[in-house]
Amino acid sequence: MVSALGDLAVPIAIACAILVAIGEWLHGRRTRRVARLAFGPTGRASRWTIIVGPARTIAAGLAAWGLLFLASWDPVEIDRAPAKIASNHLLVLLDVSPSMQLKDAGAQEVKISRAARAGEVVQAVLDRLDMERTRITIVAFYSKALPIVQDTFDKEVVRNALDGLPMYVAFEPGPTDLVAGLAKANEIARVWPADSSTLLIVTDGDVTATASASTPASIADTIVVGLGDSQRGMVVNGHSSRQDSMGLRQLALRLGGIYHDGNRKHLPSDVIAGLTMVAPRVGGNWSLRDLAILSTAIGCSTLALTTPVLLFVGKPRAFARAGRAGIAPVAVETSL
Repeated sequence: MVSALGDLAVPIAIACAILVAIGEWLHGRRTRRVARLAFGPTGRASRWTIIVGPARTIAAGLAAWGLLFLASWDPVEIDRAPAKIASNHLLVLLDVSPSMQLKDAGAQEVKISRAARAGEVVQAVLDRLDMERTRITIVAFYSKALPIVQDTFDKEVVRNALDGLPMYVAFEPGPTDLVAGLAKANEIARVWPADSSTLLIVTDGDVTATASASTPASIADTIVVGLGDSQRGMVVNGHSSRQDSMGLRQLALRLGGIYHDGNRKHLPSDVIAGLTMVAPRVGGNWSLRDLAILSTAIGCSTLALTTPVLLFVGKPRAFARAGRAGIAPVAVETSL
């Protein structure tokens, strides 16, 4: 889905191409005045350079459209109306305990909170979903478990739930109860069709109980994402908290899923591509986003490479060889 800026991408790209075409025309007129100095007695550049002006004009239009589209494209909002009956579900089991507010997560030197990093990791998964037929449910757990988003496709609702706010204030203080979270998640998922759902558990593993290994038949994929530094702990509520990577690996194994350390890296592309509700990519079916990326790559590459290519192979070969041999007039060298 694109914003108002995206709707103007095509007119702006056309206007950009027209401006570049005018610029190329003016540049061509000025070049003709010094053509003999620049290209030798014939006053002509290499024959292939005739395509440079049109190529740069088209490239500027492609780059402008691609960049504007990508800047305004929202990967979570859907392009088509959602289906009345969802065929896929993403169930996010989100740890909102006080330890998730500790700032030891992220790939940057300045760390962010584990809760904020959880939002980034989940958002990266949402960007790849087939939102037309997928519904999202988020269950938050701390001392108990509460569904905070249920069967939604609304991107704003999901974003608000993943903004890293200290949601633990809505719970009674106590130990983090992952078992209660799994029980609530299983209760919600039990009514869904078999093999239609992905369970995404996002936690730092700072829990006090061992989770059971049962999931309903509707859960096709289970991913356990660990957050927080697994080597060095930080103090919260009188105890040291760090990511329990070993415990989370065992949890993923018991649930028949996979574990991923999301403290610094997003989920690998091959893992996301294997999920049941990821938007299908069939053969030659290109989305507008794919076309925008290709247009940007072609346009920007063409604009960036034409100048150095002209510099090295734009002059006629005989004239270029004479210049390298020192036969060409000095005026030719200074004009370049």
